[in-house]
Amino acid sequence: MLRTPTDETRLRILAWLKEPGPAAHGVTADAVAERFSMPRPVAVTHLRLLHATGMLRTSRSAGRVHYHRDEMRIAEVARMFEKGW
Repeated sequence: MLRTPTDETRLRILAWLKEPGPAAHGVTADAVAERFSMPRPVAVTHLRLLHATGMLRTSRSAGRVHYHRDEMRIAEVARMFEKGW
């Protein structure tokens, strides 16, 4: 599940979600699709994988799913890789 695509799309999504606007409010799959010029189903696939690995958490607003970074989980995974896991 931690497989990274060669174009590093999921890493770019995580980096974008760290920026002030997206970090404060989260982003929808539509916003990710627009930002990274990809079809919405592709954006949903990336977001669902990041959510499944715990890197993202979700919230709902006006019936839409918003994705946010889970900083504790990201730090935990980074520590595992630093230890050579």
